[in-house]
Amino acid sequence: MSIPTDLKYSKDHEWVRIDGDSATFGLTDHAQEALGDIVFVELPETGRVVGAGDAFAVVESVKAVSDAYAPIAGEVIESNAELEAAPEKVNEDPYGDGWIARVKVSDGDTSHLMDADAYAKFLEE
Repeated sequence: MSIPTDLKYSKDHEWVRIDGDSATFGLTDHAQEALGDIVFVELPETGRVVGAGDAFAVVESVKAVSDAYAPIAGEVIESNAELEAAPEKVNEDPYGDGWIARVKVSDGDTSHLMDADAYAKFLEE
């Protein structure tokens, strides 16, 4: 299982990559593996404001329908439109082509998030 060291992770199994005043969100490798084959992603609308911990997308797999939760607060500036036609990208490349949304960060507090080592330990619990 892949856990990139340049990301922060939530207890809900989302990742965030912060780049200046914007951030990219997605599901972790662990989350996509637990969900199984992803068949649909309901993407957030551009302009939508989300708080840390708010549901920002819906992911449907062959096993379940699950919310994805925003790891930090911001305004959605882009959604990964490629997932509409190819939701399996979340399974194939969760930290790359399978990203779900980008936001303009309104609160960059990451103190509630885990680094890669802490997330790996969290998964062992």
